[in-house]
Amino acid sequence: MALPPGGPAAEPSGLTGQELRIAQLAATGLTNKEIGRQLQLSPRTVAAHLYKIFPKLGITSRAALAYALDNG
Repeated sequence: MALPPGGPAAEPSGLTGQELRIAQLAATGLTNKEIGRQLQLSPRTVAAHLYKIFPKLGITSRAALAYALDNG
């Protein structure tokens, strides 16, 4: 499923397309640095997105991402 860059996601959690891509990559176990390399973002930008993603998904840890995305 292709999402527009930074566009709204078709997720009830209210994640943007960029946030959804970052969350999905983080859920696979990639580090912020690895995610940044794939999406051409700095690791710090990835961390900032994750900081916004966690409350939107109602989670507090990276380990809960896969479950939250599957059940979102």
